[in-house]
Amino acid sequence: MSRALVVLLAVLLTGRAEAQGIRPLVKYGKWVLAAGAVTMNVLAAKAHERGDETFDALERRCLDNHALCDLDASGRYLSPESEELYQASLGYDRRARRWLIGGETALLGAAAMLIWELTGKSHRPDNIPFEPEVRSLRGATGVGVRIPW
Repeated sequence: MSRALVVLLAVLLTGRAEAQGIRPLVKYGKWVLAAGAVTMNVLAAKAHERGDETFDALERRCLDNHALCDLDASGRYLSPESEELYQASLGYDRRARRWLIGGETALLGAAAMLIWELTGKSHRPDNIPFEPEVRSLRGATGVGVRIPW
């Protein structure tokens, strides 16, 4: 698996995209990063939802029996089950935060690659039969067509 990934990466880094003259890493990498950003944000939403569900279970437990939610001097729950639910909720929230940071980083990378691609040098094809021409004249704008002979 890792060898195939290394070979694919080497091909992407050394190959050329003929249509736009940019490296395939930029051309296709921005879409991979955008898909990764969407996926990581979906995973962040799922982790946040699981954290909410776990904390809701802790709240229901506390409402049913207040003694199960007593705290010691350090701020931890005296009941091991309540402390376990609370720590699980914190764990899901940390996981959601990591997924969000990764997703936003991937989105930033995709945007940077898109800008890089759009600002790159583009080569005009030689087979354009009629090239429109716009000139700025004194007090007017001239529009015409140039026909190469």
